[in-house]
Amino acid sequence: MGGDSLLKIRLSRVGKKKRPAYRIVVADSRAPRDGANVEIIGHYDPLTEPPTIVINEERVTHWLEHGAQPSEAVAKLLARKSASDQGEEEPTPPAAESEGEAEPGAPEAEDEADRKSNAAEAEGQADQESTAAEAESGDES
Repeated sequence: MGGDSLLKIRLSRVGKKKRPAYRIVVADSRAPRDGANVEIIGHYDPLTEPPTIVINEERVTHWLEHGAQPSEAVAKLLARKSASDQGEEEPTPPAAESEGEAEPGAPEAEDEADRKSNAAEAEGQADQESTAAEAESGDES
C-alpha cells in the first residue's frame, strides 16, 4: 500500500525547558513533531559529553526497508553512530584528521561549543594572569 511512503524517522523532543532530549521515532509525516508515533527506535541526548546516541539498528533497518525516510537530523545521527561504532573497532590516529574541515555528518553546534569552551579557557587564563600580576605588584611595594 502507498501509506508506507508517508513514514518518517525523525526526532521527537522530550525533556525539560532549556534541557532538550530527543526520542528517535517512526511517525507519519503528517503528524505533529511531538504527536503520535508508530514506534520509538532510540534516543538522543545532545547535552552529555559526548552526546548520547542509542539506536536500535535492527528496527531502523526494518523501517528503511519498508520505505520510511529519515529526516536530515536523524540521517546525521545514523551516520555519526555508524562512524563511532566503526571507530571502536579500528581506532584512527588523531594526526589523520584535518582540523580545518568538519565531518560531513557532524553538526555545526559542536564547532560552536568548541569555540565557547576555548573562549572560556582563554578567559580563565586571563583571570589567572591578572591575579598573578596583582600579586607581583603587591610584592614589589
